[in-house]
Amino acid sequence: MDYAGLRNLDLNLVVTLDALLSERGVTRAATRLGVTQPSVSGALAKLRRHFGDELLIRDGNRSVLTPLAEQLAPRTAAALSGFQRVFDATPDFDASSSAREFTIMVSDYAAMVLGGAVTTVVAQQAPHVRIRLLEISVQAMTNAMETLRTVDGVVLPHGFLSDVPAVQLFEDDWVCILSQDNTEVGENLTMDQLAVLPWVIGYDGPIAFTPAVRQLRMHGVEPVVNVIAETFLAIPFLVAGTDQVALVQRRLADRLGTAAGVRQLPCPWDAVPLAEAFWFHPAFRGDPAHAWLRRALTSAGEAVSAEEQPARRGTGRAASARLSAGGAAGGPA
Repeated sequence: MDYAGLRNLDLNLVVTLDALLSERGVTRAATRLGVTQPSVSGALAKLRRHFGDELLIRDGNRSVLTPLAEQLAPRTAAALSGFQRVFDATPDFDASSSAREFTIMVSDYAAMVLGGAVTTVVAQQAPHVRIRLLEISVQAMTNAMETLRTVDGVVLPHGFLSDVPAVQLFEDDWVCILSQDNTEVGENLTMDQLAVLPWVIGYDGPIAFTPAVRQLRMHGVEPVVNVIAETFLAIPFLVAGTDQVALVQRRLADRLGTAAGVRQLPCPWDAVPLAEAFWFHPAFRGDPAHAWLRRALTSAGEAVSAEEQPARRGTGRAASARLSAGGAAGGPA
């Protein structure tokens, strides 16, 4: 660490740089920061001298980022998040009075299944705390340890991360779904049918993949993939009205099957259940606030597990969530 170099930097410029790169304009950045436009213009001039780059350039009637600025944007956001976490740290944590914001990366499936339970726990224990949900991106998973430094944690099934602390949340089963008007398949699917039917799958790469599809390949069946959707909630709607088949989590099929117009069938092989967990950076182990968050998520996961799955009891109940959401483009289940 070059402490001498850092002493010569005005670290307040990181805040201004983040606002400039996010808002892509001096006026909007000044409004966001609650300062005057001349002060932001002066900070931009210092930043341009430091980087030897314009950072923001005019393109018609708008400002755009230079290639260097595009590289700096995610790094700046991560650095600012790190600063925030350092100064948010406290020797203890009072959930009932805290107004802290926690950021968790989740798939759309995990947000749907877990979100309502998380909202309930947080509302009961910490009414002023905010939970921000960001969708997992393939890029975030490619640089998992770097990602875990910028968020409070990631909800992912086992099989994606290793040597990272985690708490268990809940399990789910896998089911096959077909369009309700598909008359070519009866009440049961066979492995031979799965080998010839066209597929819709969620994710298909070395980092981001659907675990059950990986299991299917281990049984010697290579899906004939027609559609790859980097989202889970859209899959039933992509299957509806077609001769395609897909593998989805049972809770997802229970919630969306009727609305999408699909029916679910058991997998014709012994599919290993999905085991969702909350993964976090080791640096957060001793943080009292983060320890509370882990307990809250564990409680939410227990509530999800305690609910009988609708397909098994004959009735459905969808969870609703009052959560602040934002972010990128999907991720593993």
